[in-house]
Amino acid sequence: MFTGLVSALGRIVSISEGDVRRMTVSSPYPASSIELGASIAHAGVCLTVVACRELDGGAEYDLDVSPETLSKTTLGSWEAGYAVNLERALKVGDELGGHIVQGHVDGVGRVVSRSDEDGWIRFLVKAPTELCAFIAYKGSITVDGVSLTVNRVAGDEFELMIIPHTAEVTTLGSLQAGTRVNLEVDVMARYAARLMEARADGAANNEVQS
Repeated sequence: MFTGLVSALGRIVSISEGDVRRMTVSSPYPASSIELGASIAHAGVCLTVVACRELDGGAEYDLDVSPETLSKTTLGSWEAGYAVNLERALKVGDELGGHIVQGHVDGVGRVVSRSDEDGWIRFLVKAPTELCAFIAYKGSITVDGVSLTVNRVAGDEFELMIIPHTAEVTTLGSLQAGTRVNLEVDVMARYAARLMEARADGAANNEVQS
């Protein structure tokens, strides 16, 4: 489990070919703090560390990425040198500063437009149609692993305002129109929608039985 508060920027060192790709990532995290099997979110995707080595000023570790993850997220298009938002998994007692994030990407969105406004950045993002019901004004959404607040919703597009600090310490500052981004909707919105669906199904079944 995560909060959507990026704690470091990593960089893709290498990617192997094949159905299952092994990605090597360099990060500022101390190697001694990364156990084998540890979960780390990469641009919002929870991945498992399968090997780790000390690196000057941090660590270099390996990840195995499945075909499903490659096809359902932006990871399938990553290349060596790519910068990536990193977040370590929550520990008991950690501050929940963003919102509850599972690290399970729901779909890939696309940046429609970018407007730079006195240090702030305004983004308009197009979401997959099946996710629109879970995106609400003033609600939370995770974009490439960053917990953000939705400023406006219109159809299948939503607006975000990125503060200068977030633009500086994450990859969001480099996003441009046309860029694909990983999206995870608020898990509370998903459960609320499922509850309403279950109630509607129950009401329909009662009408049939009566």
